[in-house]
Amino acid sequence: MGSVEVRHLDRQDDPPSGLRRYRHGQDAWSATCPTQEERRAIWLELDLMQGSRCAYCEGPMGEGNRHIEHFRQRRSYPQGTFDWSNLFGSCNRAGTCGKAKDQCGTYPPGMLIKPDIEDPDAFLVFTPGGTVEPRAGLSVGDHLRASETIRILALDGALNQIRRAELCGYIQTMEYFVEYAEAFPDEEDWVEELEREVRETAHLPYATAIRHVLTRQSE
Repeated sequence: MGSVEVRHLDRQDDPPSGLRRYRHGQDAWSATCPTQEERRAIWLELDLMQGSRCAYCEGPMGEGNRHIEHFRQRRSYPQGTFDWSNLFGSCNRAGTCGKAKDQCGTYPPGMLIKPDIEDPDAFLVFTPGGTVEPRAGLSVGDHLRASETIRILALDGALNQIRRAELCGYIQTMEYFVEYAEAFPDEEDWVEELEREVRETAHLPYATAIRHVLTRQSE
């Protein structure tokens, strides 16, 4: 295949205005700090970066199903409490993503893949069965980081069934393209059609898992 759209989290350099007046050691994160208006400004920027999808699992987020997530926990890294580069939007699913990270205990902060700095696609691969695993061919250190990211965020567990259900139709699409390519080995029109399918799903929840299935990256 040619190039297809890969999801990147591109963070704006300037922090939302709601963060600028707060300082670690002077202010404490609470239900009223930042204010609701300031949180809305933060969410506007997070949505621009993430597309209303969880930064970790890519599941859909909405009012009542999300929270502003501190990548490095406040308890161990309080100086990052109001640091824009330390904030993501996470779903509220119990036992996964930000909720799981805050309950998993102590770990070296550099072990976790940071999705606005590094490309998780280089570390992780999703399978048609809904599971996620480290990519083949990683160095020992990168394989450990991939495994720890999966463990710390609980990306391989309760989420598998959700992803499997989302992927069902795309597995059939992928099988159609495979059968077409085998039946007409000299034709290449199917490649452009497959790339278009991948581009059209890039905005959806679990887009990376969909792309990996359509492009057979786990095989």
